[in-house]
Amino acid sequence: MSDLEVMRPGWPIGPPLGPWVPSLLRVSVRTLDFGAVGVLPVIRRTAVVSAVSASSDNGPGPVAEGPDPLGDPFLRTRFAVPSRPATFLRRRRLCEHLDHALDTPLTMVNGSAGAGKTLLVADWAAGLGRPVAWLTLDASDQSPGLFWAHVLQALRERGVREVRKAGCPADAGSVAHALLARLAAELSGRDRPAILVLDEFDRVTAPEIADQLAFVLHHAGRGLRTVLVTRTEPVLPLHRYRAEGTLTEVRGAELAFTPEEAATLLARHGLRLPGGAVAALVARTRGWAAGLRLSALAAQRSGDPETYLKEFEAGHSTIADFLLAEVLGRQPARTQDLLLRVSVLDRICPDLADALSGRRDAGAILAELHRANAFVEHLGHDWYGLHPLFAEILGAHLRARSPGLETELHRRAARWLRHSGHLLEALAHGAAAGDWEFTARALVDDLAIGQFFTGLRSDDLGELFSRMAPDVTGPEADLVRAARELAAGAPARAGPYLEHARRALEREGRGRAAARLSCALLDALSARLTGAPGRAEHAAARAGEIKQDIAPGLLDRHPEVTALLQTHLGSARLWAGRFDDSRSALCAAAAGSEGVRTALPRQECLSQLALIDYLNGWTGRAERGALAALAEAERFSLSESWGSGLGCLVLAAVAVDRDELDKAEALLERAGAEQPVPPDPVTAAGRAIVRARLQLARGRTRAALETAESIVPSAAASPWAQDHTALVVSAAHLAEGRPEPAVKAVQDPACHRTACAVAAARAHLAAGNPDAALDLLDGLPAEEGAGPAVTVRAMLVRAEAADRTGDHDTARRLVGRALLDAGHERLKRPFVESGPWIRRLLGTDPVHGPGRDRPAARCGGASGAEPCALPSPTLLVEELTARECDVLRRLAQLMSTEEIAADLFLSVNTVKTHLKNAYRKLGVNRRGEAVRRARERGLL
Repeated sequence: MSDLEVMRPGWPIGPPLGPWVPSLLRVSVRTLDFGAVGVLPVIRRTAVVSAVSASSDNGPGPVAEGPDPLGDPFLRTRFAVPSRPATFLRRRRLCEHLDHALDTPLTMVNGSAGAGKTLLVADWAAGLGRPVAWLTLDASDQSPGLFWAHVLQALRERGVREVRKAGCPADAGSVAHALLARLAAELSGRDRPAILVLDEFDRVTAPEIADQLAFVLHHAGRGLRTVLVTRTEPVLPLHRYRAEGTLTEVRGAELAFTPEEAATLLARHGLRLPGGAVAALVARTRGWAAGLRLSALAAQRSGDPETYLKEFEAGHSTIADFLLAEVLGRQPARTQDLLLRVSVLDRICPDLADALSGRRDAGAILAELHRANAFVEHLGHDWYGLHPLFAEILGAHLRARSPGLETELHRRAARWLRHSGHLLEALAHGAAAGDWEFTARALVDDLAIGQFFTGLRSDDLGELFSRMAPDVTGPEADLVRAARELAAGAPARAGPYLEHARRALEREGRGRAAARLSCALLDALSARLTGAPGRAEHAAARAGEIKQDIAPGLLDRHPEVTALLQTHLGSARLWAGRFDDSRSALCAAAAGSEGVRTALPRQECLSQLALIDYLNGWTGRAERGALAALAEAERFSLSESWGSGLGCLVLAAVAVDRDELDKAEALLERAGAEQPVPPDPVTAAGRAIVRARLQLARGRTRAALETAESIVPSAAASPWAQDHTALVVSAAHLAEGRPEPAVKAVQDPACHRTACAVAAARAHLAAGNPDAALDLLDGLPAEEGAGPAVTVRAMLVRAEAADRTGDHDTARRLVGRALLDAGHERLKRPFVESGPWIRRLLGTDPVHGPGRDRPAARCGGASGAEPCALPSPTLLVEELTARECDVLRRLAQLMSTEEIAADLFLSVNTVKTHLKNAYRKLGVNRRGEAVRRARERGLL
């Protein structure tokens, strides 16, 4: 067993790591040939003392001029620029950044252990083509005299002759101010600045050395450029350098390898991995240079490098050896203990760390670790985080050192976070501790059960509670299980859990208000999904009573609960055909609390309101509402859920009415793709009806009948679903020339809406009974509120009846009104369904096309009345936007595309796009035709 293996966290290493560990690692490193594979740079440079380092890329320097102030000889290895291994990757972006060091007196390369700082600066120095003085500092350089003696020697090694006149410190503990003044004065006179690199400057902690260095930098002026390679931010007036723009900085985030750089580095180690595998490794290591190189080393020894890098245990690897020695081992015992305990956390704040450690000094320790670049990141607002790989290694070490402590730490963290209002993190730690009763109760008592259905953290909560053991009991656990089943669209499986929870809570009386309200919410959803409007009303009423017992402020923190209740109630009422009551509940939810928590309920409400408009015949309103619903979902990038896809279904239904069948087909496919779970009855019925109408429009009457008559499981029947099914069935029979069954299909007692009466009248007309058709239409209520999709069809039935009885003027007048009303909604399907008789009235000419040379209608049908032109079916086009009208007006003035663009302050391409859209909407292909058609429509 090697010395490195002894340190692995999988082995019992006893007490906290002490100062002996780094020494052990260095001794072990000397026994291995790391130089050929590129790992040497990430191990402490103390292990590099060898004859190879006696020379550098800048050439050998002169012989040392005597001993240091202690009488010891200068070690040449401390003044050598480190050599780069064969696998070293030059990163041009960082070298170009470092080139700014030639323009600023101070440069700081600041990063964690193994971040690649030293090799980066060494590579940059080697590429300069001029001497660079290099000094690798160690613990002995805490004394000012020794520090400056080594600095002066480093400069002499690289031929900076001016330093000879400055002199040398004679006392290891101090340096004369006059010496520093002479040094600065001599350097300030140089024509070409001397470049000094101080590697491992974090080892210098004496404040007087920092002050002395600042003095020399200031007075040396352009004669000296100093590069500090450090793990910590030095005690220098950095704020002043930053304010003056005289500081070049390369920090840890910039030192991190990008996925592209990592792929190249791995390739130099003989590893060629897919982009996804490289990206995953970079994410795990956060681009940490040492982690990538050590991972590559280990993967080289594996038969399947890709699988190894995906599955390797960081706690039992050379990466763990490095971090335990270089980071954990350098800390005092109390800091080691704190780091091990907080390794169970994703985010750390001082109070939480104190709760886990039982002490009161975590704030100072975390701040110091962050300052020392010890893989502790500051997240802002007094929160910190461990580097993920470091946390993983610490976790493995914790489990090896103190079995069982990890569970207790998770339990403590869960309770602290719950008390502090960080619910989701509390749930995660409660689950990690296996304390499911606490975890389920925390979710329910916080009234957060609705987050299973808001699209925010539905998947996370579902995955978390999927690990809950079956033997966990209690109403909260049953409510969570019911919520998971309902979120998956399985109300039958949720039923027993809901019943158990309801009975348990009823036995406890008026306590546990949050749990009782959660139960009512889930009951309302279950009723919606099963098509049981009565149950939904009862659940909503019960919820209204329970709200009085909820702790103040809790409902305000969870507006999604109220929004979901109103959404489920509105949907259940919609299924029951109570459109006005449904609209009331849906509008309240849609206009309620803004924000991402209620975005999905708002989107659902807008979709269902659009469906109500469509069922009432208002296709334009339905389209606008459905588009608003889709925009709401897109605005918050929400994943779809149960009841979703309804907006696309409404748009598909509108497209069928406009005879845009390919568009309707695409929207139906999209609606199906956005339905990850079984739909509620409203959506299921809507999908069947729209698909059946599309099949009917394409002439597939048998398929339309089968689709329309498919059963939608529900506890109660839906009047509008029955009506629209009957409409499809009646239209299918008519299309096949069977008027009698068509009449029967819409004369069922359940069919009571205006649309059914119009369909029945049309069937009677097809059966040769115009009087019965007109009697049905005359019996319709005067203020039904039906929209153009219904009224246009009614006018066309009346027109056909008048035409059959010889009253052609009335027929022409009715068709004209139908065309005008349809034009606003862009309805075409009612005219296609009317059959061949309408073509004669529309004056379709096989040579000139529709609307040319057709007879004029007499207004009112009276003899001698003024002729009134029958509106052309070309009116049935999409309305132009204001900008498209602006472009058309200028087109009528014979302005060129370029002139229009200049006049409207638009680009030529934008004008062309507006023209293209206008041509499409007007049904033309040329400028002249567009102007003529626009004048016909009164746009010019």
